[in-house]
Amino acid sequence: MSELTTAARPYAKAAFQVAKESDALATWSQQLGFMALVAEDAQMRAVLDSPRLTRQTMAEAFLAVCADHVDANGQNFVHLLADNARLRLLPEISRLFELLKAEAEKKVEAQVVSAQEVSAAQQEAIASALKQRLGREVALKCVVDDSLIGGAIVRAGDLVIDGSVRGRLQRLASSLSR
Repeated sequence: MSELTTAARPYAKAAFQVAKESDALATWSQQLGFMALVAEDAQMRAVLDSPRLTRQTMAEAFLAVCADHVDANGQNFVHLLADNARLRLLPEISRLFELLKAEAEKKVEAQVVSAQEVSAAQQEAIASALKQRLGREVALKCVVDDSLIGGAIVRAGDLVIDGSVRGRLQRLASSLSR
């Protein structure tokens, strides 16, 4: 995975710079998201893996599928990726682009994994506390996981707060075994 990230990072940064300079972050986000879905498709993967096709032919086949969802800059980007045999990196490029976009827009997506359903008031309190701590707008995604026993785990970017009963029991067992 880290190899994919390393290879995709310069392309994501370049796409982000172009999008930012042309004030088209939303457009690029949509284009890259769509292209990532196309690149993940099993039939498209077969085309991209075919040793019989030239890179130009791969780009044309890819753009034939994406034609209505990609503007001229996006088409140029696809040709650049095809010329460098990097079309398969599109899902990772899209993911990295979204991280750069969120950073620029001072937004972060946080996930709350809890043992029980989180009420609207609790969600608001968590979002407010994270906004204060991170200095960014927070979009919460809540998931229920019965295996936590109780409490919750909050993930926002690199920040992980484990307040679950399962996590506490694991820490207790670890400290007792020392």
